[in-house]
Amino acid sequence: MASSTAGVLDGDRDTDGEGRQPGFLDKERIIAGPGFSRWLVPPAALAIHLCIGMAYGFSVFWLPLSKALSVAGTGAHACGKDVSFIAELFATGCDWRIATLGWMYTLFFVFLGCSAALWGGWLERAGPRKAGVVSAVCWCGGMLISALGIHLHQFWLMILGSGVIGGVGLGLGYISPVSTLIKWFPDRRGMATGMAIMGFGGGAMIGSPLAVELMKRFAGPADVGVMGTFVVMALIYFVFMMGGALGYRVPPTGWKPAGWTPPVARAANAMITQRHVHVNKVWGIPQFWLVWLVLTMNVSAAIGVIGMASPMLQEVFGGALIDVPKKFGELDKTQLAAIAGVAGGFAALLSLFNIGGRFFWASLSDKLGRKLTYTVFFILGGLLYFSIPSSAAAGSKLLFVGAFCIILSMYGGGFSTVPAYLADLFGTQFVGAIHGRLLTAWATAGILGPVIVNYMREYQLGLGIPREQVYNQTMYILVGMLVIGLIANLMVRPVANKYFMTPEELAIEQKLAHEKAVAAEVGAGSGRPETTSPAMVWLAWAAVGIPLAWGVYETLVSAAKFFN
Repeated sequence: MASSTAGVLDGDRDTDGEGRQPGFLDKERIIAGPGFSRWLVPPAALAIHLCIGMAYGFSVFWLPLSKALSVAGTGAHACGKDVSFIAELFATGCDWRIATLGWMYTLFFVFLGCSAALWGGWLERAGPRKAGVVSAVCWCGGMLISALGIHLHQFWLMILGSGVIGGVGLGLGYISPVSTLIKWFPDRRGMATGMAIMGFGGGAMIGSPLAVELMKRFAGPADVGVMGTFVVMALIYFVFMMGGALGYRVPPTGWKPAGWTPPVARAANAMITQRHVHVNKVWGIPQFWLVWLVLTMNVSAAIGVIGMASPMLQEVFGGALIDVPKKFGELDKTQLAAIAGVAGGFAALLSLFNIGGRFFWASLSDKLGRKLTYTVFFILGGLLYFSIPSSAAAGSKLLFVGAFCIILSMYGGGFSTVPAYLADLFGTQFVGAIHGRLLTAWATAGILGPVIVNYMREYQLGLGIPREQVYNQTMYILVGMLVIGLIANLMVRPVANKYFMTPEELAIEQKLAHEKAVAAEVGAGSGRPETTSPAMVWLAWAAVGIPLAWGVYETLVSAAKFFN
């Protein structure tokens, strides 16, 4: 146990020379032998991403948690304005405010970006199995700690559990399959990463309706049912995430699909390198910061309107959503509830395009190239944002909703395409670690986009501008952000030779990453043929495909409200 723990904490040390047999989680144990089907790896990645993707759906718990004590009949009320955030962390006599609970959502993505950036290099050397197991322990263990926090009514335990520890699990789980998938699918880099990252976007489609059903079962006269839901979901997620982590396999060094040859260096694919950049050098490479700016602008523009899409639809079209010729401010409570239901269907529709876009655009980038794909994002996205005020003024729900659906597809597509973009530019040796550092752009965008949209909305309302027009200026500002992203993308050029590792440096890194031929003497990488039956591949895909199909069905049912 001690040697295993040391191996987890010290992924940089090659201890094979000391006679230690590689542990079950070590990278040497998961080198695939001839005959292993690479199509078993994407469902393993999906199993983890579909679980951690529930981070997007945690808002389903906010309202029940904000009534946890009052439902129990303790006579408690919501923590008042006189209760500071610090005091609320330890308060046991008042219900948590929804605004306070929302901090968990913020911390998810702060710690996702930080952990991905900090431990991306360790992941490349330790391997995806070890990272996946750590992710499962952190994400599911964090949910169990949060359940204890609900039981004791101690919000600091929820922050520690899901926000901090769970956030670390998010980061490691998010980047764990990136490098592996790109190495298994050098011929379809975009499609491979699109399949996995599609799961992160789809996690809430499964988790949210599951959580609602579980809360109904656990709810009682004195219990909102969230604690039991957390425990059950943590156990379910642990089984799926461990299955995914143990299903990870890495190809031997130099492996390539049968009949495929790497692209020849020529003008048409000059952006795709066959060499490798060390992760420690990327902070000083201009192309890294250009791609960082590309992702920041693409995500900022879309994420800014995601949170406001539902209220925007209601305020712009008002009673027209239910065939009542009234503006938003003229509707009564019943009518407001009716249009809120329609807006809920709109939000569900957007989530479907977010998921589908992650696979569609990333796969298309294998044909178009990553740079051209992002160029399409910025030009088409700019035109769509620019058109929204006009379609709103004309009262065209079809054009308004269509624009948002395509925008959300490109939001998801931006996330799933960028790992392949990085692999093209910097090589595959450290692409997972480089991707982890790039995710700091996500954290930046998560602050920048919502602040711009929310501030501009309040500013416009303060000027007395009608609700149906308060978003017009915001759309034009977002167009400007996309122009910045377009310029940055057009400036991306192949990385200069001086930044790439020499063959000697690469050999050292491959040794540290346990990619030497001698490493194949243990586990499945022994060179012995491995026969992967088609039934095993189908079962692996069914294990993730059936829950995903159920989530899509539930989302379609909700989206249908928009068309009723």
